[in-house]
Amino acid sequence: MNVFARWRPLAATEAVLEEIDRQTNINSPSLISVSIKRRASAEDRPWTSPAAFHTIFNPEDDNDKLYSHIVAPNIPRVLQGENCSFFAYGHSGSGKTHTVIGYDTQESKNLGLCLRVAKQLFDALNNQNACQELGIGLSVFELRRKTAFDLLNNRTQCFVREGPDGKVHIQGDTEMLEGGKVRVRPIVQQPCWNFASFQQELFKALEQRATEWVPNPDYQKDQTRIDTIEAEKARCEARVSVAEGEIEAIIKLRSTPCLGAKMLFVDLAGAEYYKGNGFRSQASKQTPQDRQESRQINSDLLALKEVMRAWSQSQKRTPFRSSTLTMILREHFTSTGTGNSTIIVTVSPAAEQFAATLNSLKYASLVGAVKT
Repeated sequence: MNVFARWRPLAATEAVLEEIDRQTNINSPSLISVSIKRRASAEDRPWTSPAAFHTIFNPEDDNDKLYSHIVAPNIPRVLQGENCSFFAYGHSGSGKTHTVIGYDTQESKNLGLCLRVAKQLFDALNNQNACQELGIGLSVFELRRKTAFDLLNNRTQCFVREGPDGKVHIQGDTEMLEGGKVRVRPIVQQPCWNFASFQQELFKALEQRATEWVPNPDYQKDQTRIDTIEAEKARCEARVSVAEGEIEAIIKLRSTPCLGAKMLFVDLAGAEYYKGNGFRSQASKQTPQDRQESRQINSDLLALKEVMRAWSQSQKRTPFRSSTLTMILREHFTSTGTGNSTIIVTVSPAAEQFAATLNSLKYASLVGAVKT
């Protein structure tokens, strides 16, 4: 598990605020630690993380630099059929959505990681397979408590269930097919044959989120609650509309190495829901439903941390059944093989956000400090 941290710039409304005093420490050729304290004074004792981070990006580093360091090295692996996953974690307003999706879609260097990798994959597919029509399949769903909502199908409520094959499936309602056959409707996987259609479908899906998504960085930096866990995955397939069983048969006989590879992008819920973050003063403003959702999010984040640690250590037992989120991710973790998994923690330099920033860095360092 590779762990990165990204300091976002101060927002215009935060320009007059005091900044967190921070320092990066190089501990080894491959891993570094970070030290932070609330103010630049000898009286305030710093907190120092273990050597857990591969790179810590500064506020002036743009999405292009993150993409070059984190995602681009994995493109050859994906084209050879390997799976990769990327998790964005941080408190609301710390830059998760900016990192994963981006706001300025006119220039490639400003695209978020998910959009940028889709663009590069289309370019690579077109160059390698000039005589074949290959595309990317896009699935987008939102997880709220123990229920998934298909954002490419008008927020259709789906159920997370384990099938007889031992795999966890996200399924909709039962439907009647021609000839009297009955099937459980699977989550929508939208075939995209060029980058423009991929971007259009993704933005349409984001508009279906429970928390309204607006492509405006000033809006997103407000401290609004994001109480959802959102996962986007891109799958390179020759025909993504065929049934999963047929896809597996095609993969076994494939003549092109990129058929069937997956990239998973997960925009996790705001870290303010994670226990011990200093946001408890907001609890009195929550409704009973809000508190129930907060407890579920907290449980999911704790479970994900333990799964990441166990998986990184190659333990005999990985606690995938601890939460709905980790059950959904089980197949991806177990099928990654030599592929890559990465967590990107986004943090604010504003001193008033110190508790949230400290909590986010602690969460990520617990994963990154694992000795494999």
